[in-house]
Amino acid sequence: MTTYGSNHESWGRWVRSKPARVIDVQWSSELPRVDDLVLPYGLGRSYGDVCLNNGHTLLDVSRLNRIRHFDVEQGILDIEAGASLDEILRLIVPRGWFLPVTPGTKFVTVGGCIANDVHGKNHHRAGTFGCHVSSFQLVRSDGTRLRCSAGENPELFAATIGGLGLTGLIVSAELRLRKIESSAIVAEREPFRSLEEFDRLSRDCDASHEFTVAWFDSSSGRNSKGIFFRGNHAGAEAGAPVVTRRRARRLPIAPFSPFFGPVAVRLFNTAYFRANARGEPRLADYDPFFYPLDAVANWNRIYGANGFVQYQFLIPDGAGLEPVAEILDRAARSRRASFLTVIKRFGSVPSPGLLSFPRAGLTVALDFSTRRSDALLPLLELFDDIVEAAGGSVYPAKDARMSASRFQRFFPQWVEMKKHVDPGYSSSFWRRVTG
Repeated sequence: MTTYGSNHESWGRWVRSKPARVIDVQWSSELPRVDDLVLPYGLGRSYGDVCLNNGHTLLDVSRLNRIRHFDVEQGILDIEAGASLDEILRLIVPRGWFLPVTPGTKFVTVGGCIANDVHGKNHHRAGTFGCHVSSFQLVRSDGTRLRCSAGENPELFAATIGGLGLTGLIVSAELRLRKIESSAIVAEREPFRSLEEFDRLSRDCDASHEFTVAWFDSSSGRNSKGIFFRGNHAGAEAGAPVVTRRRARRLPIAPFSPFFGPVAVRLFNTAYFRANARGEPRLADYDPFFYPLDAVANWNRIYGANGFVQYQFLIPDGAGLEPVAEILDRAARSRRASFLTVIKRFGSVPSPGLLSFPRAGLTVALDFSTRRSDALLPLLELFDDIVEAAGGSVYPAKDARMSASRFQRFFPQWVEMKKHVDPGYSSSFWRRVTG
């Protein structure tokens, strides 16, 4: 089915885009041949414009979600690329398996996870999503079907992992799952009151805990308070988790969005810190531990009609804490309220992806309302200067405003990447950062 004038948008809702048409892809054996630049579109959870194709064609693959084969004994899942992590979890968790890597939402597709080479709370142990992809089936715009793996079409395999959907259409993938004894997580929370204290906690806990991440109240810069979250999969003796699976609810939050300015954000952060500043270990269901924001299906609407941008950057090991501290200090002085700030230490497990973002170092994600983008954009350019000087980079999957010259310096491997881009595929992001 083809829909004209569709309003498929990104999760940040700031970049305005209108595809010429959207084609629903339902069968991998009946893929459309389109005389236009196309881009796969899953569930629209990319924050910037990597999932947008303004003025051209989107291939909506969300109904390409069938299970091809599940080896329950070995934990090997062969599944179509439009399947969501939510659908996979409902299949594998009751059978004693879990995703080896998962981002902060389960409402993303397998193809999207590969195309953005997503990371999770266990990057220091497991690396990126692409590290656990054995192979995938890729269809190019000329109709050629290829099986890609580390040993078969390896260059295209590397270019597609983290390749932002530009090498062709991933129709299915084979994933290696993680064995678990319980769906519960032994979860802990510990408060901290500075960036340096976070760094100490992170280095200490990465050896003992598989999952680590921190929420940061960035309103006071480097000396802001935060909560360090850590956890491990529970053993069989743990019993049933204390929290059960939740249904995502849509809430009438749009009328309140104009009130989420700096004062409101500061009050919210204070209340959140007090509510979570208890370090007693607890048995938690995996759903709220990994996907707290999924409880509200439309949480992105809290920023109002203008949407928001998420600025996620990486400062590599060796550059120290000062670049991160300077960005946090400048954000605090600007009085631009970051409603949600998350900080995580990446490990050294290498990604198989050519254009992948994660590498050893510190990554920080800040959410900014775009109600006053004329003041915000120069601030983000200043952040880019600091990141570049430290040898870091900005995450393409979250980006909505990076300049072409900046992207090409952050990712010099883009020159090699463009050799593998399918000539029939493009995106608003790729045209913006490569011309």
